[in-house]
Formats: sequence, C-alpha cells, structure tokens
Amino acid sequence: MTSPYADDLALAHRLADAADAITMARFNARDLVVETKPDLTPVSDADTAVERMVRETVAGSRPDDGVLGEEEAELVGTSGRRWIVDPVDGTKNFVRGVPVWATVIGLQDGEGRMVVGLVSAPALARRWWATLGGGAFVSEPGSSQPRRLQVSRVHDLGDASLGYSEVRWVPEANQHRWDALLRSVWRVRGYGDFYSHVLVAEGAVDVACEPELNLYDVAGVSLVVTEAGGRFTGVDGVDGPDRGSGVSTNGLLHDAVIAALR
Repeated sequence: MTSPYADDLALAHRLADAADAITMARFNARDLVVETKPDLTPVSDADTAVERMVRETVAGSRPDDGVLGEEEAELVGTSGRRWIVDPVDGTKNFVRGVPVWATVIGLQDGEGRMVVGLVSAPALARRWWATLGGGAFVSEPGSSQPRRLQVSRVHDLGDASLGYSEVRWVPEANQHRWDALLRSVWRVRGYGDFYSHVLVAEGAVDVACEPELNLYDVAGVSLVVTEAGGRFTGVDGVDGPDRGSGVSTNGLLHDAVIAALR
C-alpha cells in the first residue's frame, strides 16, 4: 500500500539531495564564511544557503505550506502544514572539519503531527528517513537497498549505551542527576547532535539525551526514532520534539531515564 506521504517524502529527498550538494561543496572550503549569531552560536554560509534553497523549493512545490528554519523568520502558510528544517545540525563540527553534521528536515501536518522526517549526513554517506505509520529506514555505504530500522531490546540501564551532546547539564542544579545517570549505564559516548538519536533508531545506542533543543533540531529526527519503535520526549517525559529538550530511547528504558533526570 502506498504511503499517503509518498509525494512529501520524495520532496524531502529532493531537498536533501540539493542540501548535500551545497554542504559538501562548502565542507572544509578555505573560503567558508562563518559568523556569530546573537546567541553566540556559529552560522556558516552553507547554513544560510541551504535554508534559502529549502524555502525557495517549498514555495515552488508546496506554495501553501509554511517553513520554519533556524536562520530566518517563520513563513506561515495557509495549508496548516509546515516544513521544519535545520540546514546544518552540528555547525560547530562542520566549521571545524568534523564530518558529523546533517541536514534535518521534517514535515508537520495541520494536526501538529510529524508525518515526514529525514536526516541526511553526506560526509558520513548516510541518510535516515521515516513517514508516519510507514517505518524508518537508512541508506548506507555498501548497500543498494535501504535498511529498515528497529530499536534495541535492552531493558536494563546497567546494560545500556548512552549517547549525548554536552557533558554539562542545564539547568546546572540537575547536573548531579545527569552525572548519576551516566554512572548507571554500561557505556557513554559523546556522539553529538542528531547522531546519538538516529543511532538509537538503528539499535546501536539505547538512550540519547540533550537538555536544550529547538524544534528544528529534532523535528525530523524524532519521527525516525518513533517509527523505528522507540520513544522521543522532552526531559519532562511528554512526547514530541517541541519540549525544549530531547530524550530518545528504545522505549523499554524510557521511564527509568526520565525518572533519573527528573
């Protein structure tokens, strides 16, 4: 049965193909322009070029849809749907020549549900995607067909592998809870940004936590996790990518992780 979001997923792939061409041409470029935004985070000319391309392409292909991105003001459409994009998730890696960065694309319907999610990491030669009710997949080197994703079955924190972006927790008053959680699991690695979460979807990592997030950081990522059988919530335990923080797990560990952080 054809997914009702097949055309939207195809557009997301086209957006990702164009984004990959832009970002790979600028990755490690000697003339890369990097500026500092008011929140003191970096933005490169690749970030702005990708977001501009997404806005122009959506305007041409889905003129009634809105666009929410990291670099420009939200464009509100008339359809109730909006495309949510982080042009380069992991800009700090990108500008330093570390290949762990991605373009993250999500489509939210008029009911607020994420219905398409795509994460493209061209420097890693990997792309993850999902549609609501259609499962989650990854394309990877050495394989001509995408692989369907399934989270792990680890059910004890003592056996769990945890990925994170920042070792410092926010708010600082809860640092002791974060430190205790890190000590309670089997393995801890700082994969960073989108990567920890999609590794949860792959079943390679069991838990990923970030204390501060924007919707555009994880709108597309969250659907990949949930369609792989996992769960994505804020630190408050409420489902969805819009909680200002992010915890993804295989589902079996979720309540224990939230209890540890709260």
